[in-house]
Amino acid sequence: MSGDDAVAAIERAMVAIRRSQTRRALKRLVTPSETAVDPTTFGVLDAVEAREDAATVGDIAQALDIDQPRASRLVARAVADGLLRREADQHDARRVLLRLTPSARSALDAAHRSRRAAFARTTADWDAGELAEFARLLTKFVEDHGRGTTTPDAGVAQRT
Repeated sequence: MSGDDAVAAIERAMVAIRRSQTRRALKRLVTPSETAVDPTTFGVLDAVEAREDAATVGDIAQALDIDQPRASRLVARAVADGLLRREADQHDARRVLLRLTPSARSALDAAHRSRRAAFARTTADWDAGELAEFARLLTKFVEDHGRGTTTPDAGVAQRT
């Protein structure tokens, strides 16, 4: 397979993954008791969790690639739902940190279990080497893609 063909195959696979990660598709992965959290709010909780359980509205806006007012509305909903709590930053009282509540932690833990179970079912026939190699390459792809998308055409190399 040529470099261009490989890149085209990756692009098709990523589009298929994106489609499979719609709210409707993700909702099928969880049990009814786990669906109490609005799917939109899960993005906010994931963003806070990724920042080691403390984030600002700006961090969330950046993580979700949305504007600050939208992030503020999503955060307000998560706070009202008891999933996030606001606290003053001990190093800069002008900053407000958002932290996960125990309810949010429970919801995230349930979501992780459901996602991992779905991934385990998908890869059940893979041997340990294939699974480790896929994990290594997918992680590398995500890290490199994150760096490569910060500026247009960043990291794009000519492929032959």
